[in-house]
Amino acid sequence: MTAFNIHMHLLKLLFLATILSFCVNFSFAQTAPLTITTRQALNFGTICQMGSGGTVTVHYDGNRTSTGNVLLIEKAPTAQAAIYEIKLCPAGNVNVTFDATTILTSGNGTRITLDIGPTEYGLNGCSFMTNSDCNTPMLLRVGGTLHLLGNENSGNFSGSFSITVNQQ
Repeated sequence: MTAFNIHMHLLKLLFLATILSFCVNFSFAQTAPLTITTRQALNFGTICQMGSGGTVTVHYDGNRTSTGNVLLIEKAPTAQAAIYEIKLCPAGNVNVTFDATTILTSGNGTRITLDIGPTEYGLNGCSFMTNSDCNTPMLLRVGGTLHLLGNENSGNFSGSFSITVNQQ
């Protein structure tokens, strides 16, 4: 093989390596990391039905109200909104969706309907901008409303709901 052929072969390899490097460096699309952590579960506190039922609402700010024949008792466990930490670095817009309704059950099989929301940023499907500080997570507070018919047995009720946070 002549020196000219070797030189041409090396130039072709160098050209091919440059093209591959160009493709690797510029065809890579990176999405900012998004993390969500549960800080606090939604809790309606201690309540007492006085007959025909009603509703209990825990607002996203933690305040609790009732309608109908439902008595709010200031005894542990206390009412609290659900709180989630959202971290998107760098900051950006996110969209929040969640189950509109879920069913809570007790150990004896009694069922209660729970309407999820709103959040402090709005109703299901709301969008907002996260913090620009990558070291400080943004808090998402979520409330809900229990619907009591008046025939529920006393007890501890539990259930779950899904919240989805999508980067826009």
